[in-house]
Amino acid sequence: MTTTGEEGSAAVTGPWWWARWRSAVLDGALALASAAECGAEGVPFARDAGILVPAGIVFGLLAGSVLVLRRKWPIAVVLVSIAITPAQMGFLMGIVGLYTLAAAELPRRIIVALAGMSLVGTLIVTFVRVRQDMARGDLTLGNWFVPFASITTSLGLTAPPLLLGLYVGARRRLMESLRERADSLERELQLLAERAEERAEWARGEERTRIAREMHDVVAHRVSLMVVHAAALQAVARKDPEKAVRNAALVGDMGRQALTELREMLGVLRAGDAADRREASVPLAAVGAAAAAAASRAVVDDGAADGPCLSELDELVGQSAAAGMAVDLSVQGAVRTYAVEVEQTAYRVVQEALTNVHKHAAGAKTYVRLAHRVSEIAMQVENEPPPEPGSASAARLPSGGNGLLGMRERVLALGGVFVSGPTDAGGFRVSAVIPAG
Repeated sequence: MTTTGEEGSAAVTGPWWWARWRSAVLDGALALASAAECGAEGVPFARDAGILVPAGIVFGLLAGSVLVLRRKWPIAVVLVSIAITPAQMGFLMGIVGLYTLAAAELPRRIIVALAGMSLVGTLIVTFVRVRQDMARGDLTLGNWFVPFASITTSLGLTAPPLLLGLYVGARRRLMESLRERADSLERELQLLAERAEERAEWARGEERTRIAREMHDVVAHRVSLMVVHAAALQAVARKDPEKAVRNAALVGDMGRQALTELREMLGVLRAGDAADRREASVPLAAVGAAAAAAASRAVVDDGAADGPCLSELDELVGQSAAAGMAVDLSVQGAVRTYAVEVEQTAYRVVQEALTNVHKHAAGAKTYVRLAHRVSEIAMQVENEPPPEPGSASAARLPSGGNGLLGMRERVLALGGVFVSGPTDAGGFRVSAVIPAG
């Protein structure tokens, strides 16, 4: 089906090939007018042809009513108008047919060919008719009037509808192209919004994972040492009061340190919640920026608070030694500073590894090795078998099973390598290498 002036994408609600009832009514009215015109012009045609007048009228009515098919078969309408041009009928059908043909989605060569045929046919018929009128004396103008009238009439009946149809067709195609582009942009915006929501959800998940990892590192180590000291305090409270006092002081110091780190983390969380509320008030098109901001905040917050660094490693080892663990710390290479994320990750790996020794191998000899290399930093925490193999810590420390997973996630997030597992001697080893950059 060939579309003309109406939107090709409109829903089909009219009868037969019409997209709308309004189009059907318009074509029906044009067909009635064309049939009336051709029927009236059929009277002189019948007299000139020497046939019965009713036959000429019927012929005109049938020929003029073909205009009702202009939207479905515009080529057929134009051909019929060209065919009845010698009978001097179908002027309305020719004009409307050429307009419909030019506005239709047809190859340009077909439009030009049919328009040329209509122009030539009208030119010849007009030339012959005007010359006959002058020969009969109906017109007394000079001979120049014959070609002038022929050319003017043929151009007047052909050029305006052709140019108007070409303009309307080009405009309709432009509007359809713009509409398609608008629909495409709308679909792209919806897709971007969906992706932005996915990124925001991913960023929230990463934030929750990071917070859980930080909470685990802060609480697990400090509280584990507090529980170990509390157990030692219970054991020596009556036998060695001075040692009990020292253990109690250590428990208090570690509790204050844990509270300080928790307050810092809660401050970061409150700042993040305020930023999230601000991001929630922006339009949907800015969700992608909010997701990116959340993801960036998740990385920056690791170093936003004054977190631990490698210079505090001696203190960390000293706390474990004060809890009764035999710890040996060795550092290789030139000591230098690293990015905040690198130092915090290295510190947390050693901290969590020592916590695991407290939980699962209480009293075991432990070796902490730190190596400063040219483009990376390596750390290893290895413990010997506990004095009583298979026994857990006397303090009955619970294990959540997330320590090794958290260490691996931290190291891999910085592009490092993490390996953990039992040793041949029956102990356990945790090793990590982090790029210095």
